[in-house]
Amino acid sequence: MTLSFFSEVFMGIYRTQLPQLDGSVFLTDGGIETTLMFHEGFELPYFAAFELLKTPQGREALTHYFVTYVKLAGKFHTGFILESPTWRASSDWGALLGYTPEALAQANRDAIALLEAIRQAHSGRLPIVVSGCIGPRFDGYLPDQSMTAEDARHYHSIQIETLASTSADMICALTLNRVEEAIGIVEASREAAMPVVISFTLETDGRLPTGQSLGDAVVQVDEATAGYAAYFMINCAHPSHLEAVPDEAPWLARVKGFRANASSLSHAELNDATTLDDGDPHQLGQEYASLMSTRLKGLNVLGGCCGTDHRHLEQIAKACINPG
Repeated sequence: MTLSFFSEVFMGIYRTQLPQLDGSVFLTDGGIETTLMFHEGFELPYFAAFELLKTPQGREALTHYFVTYVKLAGKFHTGFILESPTWRASSDWGALLGYTPEALAQANRDAIALLEAIRQAHSGRLPIVVSGCIGPRFDGYLPDQSMTAEDARHYHSIQIETLASTSADMICALTLNRVEEAIGIVEASREAAMPVVISFTLETDGRLPTGQSLGDAVVQVDEATAGYAAYFMINCAHPSHLEAVPDEAPWLARVKGFRANASSLSHAELNDATTLDDGDPHQLGQEYASLMSTRLKGLNVLGGCCGTDHRHLEQIAKACINPG
């Protein structure tokens, strides 16, 4: 059977009810781009991991990367969210990489087909959700370029509609820094009848790069979209950056996922770094456990971002889950 066969047959088995919404713990992967670049030696222009789909070697590396995490979830008896390597597979970034619209759409489909094959190979062992990942149109760290919510809806709808035609169960938008883009993504996902998760990135002061507080951003997106997003996440930030987030607030119940950086450095410092700061995996696990017992009590989707790998996720799982 071909990968495209899986994509056609298994059409979003969890779209009508995402299993992570019941509060059970789901793991996801770590920093895919930093792992593939710094540990595996691949060149990823513009951090475009989907470029590896072009070659058998690249597809093998992606499969090995994801299966490592699936096995980790099996060890801790949790669910798992397979996040597609399509963070850069939208129109503007694809054009920079030399993709035609047709080739870019096929790359998105191929990415989901790869994950579907992994899901089928591990079916029955644990609930596995296939998520179609999209990223910001501009630089996720710099809020100097903006667009309206309507512009964002129009831009992201192309990739979202492609992902909706596959077996992806949901859309997850990572590393967003503006609410307007988040609103547009939610509306485009609604039009495609896809569940959607919005993940904001934060600076060291716990605020979005625009200066807006996380709470205001969550509330603004929910108010503009009638609360359509399945839940919210935080990614590309360190637990220490959340110290300014309040311990108690109604909107905190909407934040169910965290994908932390291994490093506590600021975005500017990470941009200037020439080596990978992978931090302390054990300490990161303890910081996750602390967040789950204080300000992010509803946290149940656990993963990593820049600098993290399977070592960090294992320490996070050990600190937050009792292995069987």
